[in-house]
Amino acid sequence: MPDTGHPVVVEGLTKRFGDFTAVDGITFDVRPGEIFGFLGPNGAGKTTTIKMLTGLLPPTEGEGRVASLDIRTERAAIKSRIGYMSQKFSLYADLSVGENIELFAGLYGVAGRRLEERRSWILDMAELTSEVNRVTDQLPLGWKQRLALGCALVHEPPILFLDEPTSGVDPVARRRFWDLVTEMAGRGTTVFVSTHYMEEAEYCHRLALLNRGRLIALDTPRGLRHRVVEPILKVATDDAPRSIDALAHVPEVLDAAMFGRALHVTVDDREEGERRIREALEGAGRQVGAIALIEPSLEDVFVSLVRAEGGAVVG
Repeated sequence: MPDTGHPVVVEGLTKRFGDFTAVDGITFDVRPGEIFGFLGPNGAGKTTTIKMLTGLLPPTEGEGRVASLDIRTERAAIKSRIGYMSQKFSLYADLSVGENIELFAGLYGVAGRRLEERRSWILDMAELTSEVNRVTDQLPLGWKQRLALGCALVHEPPILFLDEPTSGVDPVARRRFWDLVTEMAGRGTTVFVSTHYMEEAEYCHRLALLNRGRLIALDTPRGLRHRVVEPILKVATDDAPRSIDALAHVPEVLDAAMFGRALHVTVDDREEGERRIREALEGAGRQVGAIALIEPSLEDVFVSLVRAEGGAVVG
């Protein structure tokens, strides 16, 4: 594959485990300084793709380059040119904050004055200067997350891979984390991130959507919203969970999901859909308030595109 200069380029990337195809012929590229979101339901192939891009797994078929290095023949070299952070944070729980930084710095050959500079930067970024001697296992989850981010960046890699990095983290810590990611991208770091939080997808410049190992959409968040053509209605009701059950067999309803105390209901026709929704809910003894046409959220887009491609893998 020729070197295009893009941080990540893949063509026809495929990974099989026996008779099971985890990743099926995907093609895309990631631009310099971009926050590139990788979305998909469980079992879509996100983590397998990231493992191939980070040198942890060889592809079965296809080609790719990461940091201008071949993902087939230069896997070891790729690991030194990237940062990688998983949802488990990859930290050593029984070491102190400072010892974790020194360990990861040693793995990447960061020493001397540069180590002191990077150590100072990480502690300041993660707001852990006063906790440098604290055992990592005693840190709150949000602090562990920022420490893991700092350790992944100790060698100042041009590309950062984040595999569901905010899983289990509270909303305040999650927002702080994304402020840091956005700041790094603004300084030129390319960020490749997988997530299942739809609100996080809004921070990404472009989004790739996987389902059953295949790439089914690649666009900006705004561009993806424009792909949903079916009307989506916001329905106010007194009992959202029971209302979903009441709509399960209404032919005009393509999908129904809870959004707070209301429902987002996708229908094939607005007027007929609204009439049948009221009829079904009132017939089930539910109180129905306002029904309004709304713009699709990214979660609506996600559900619509996955449904159009045969649904997610079950189990």
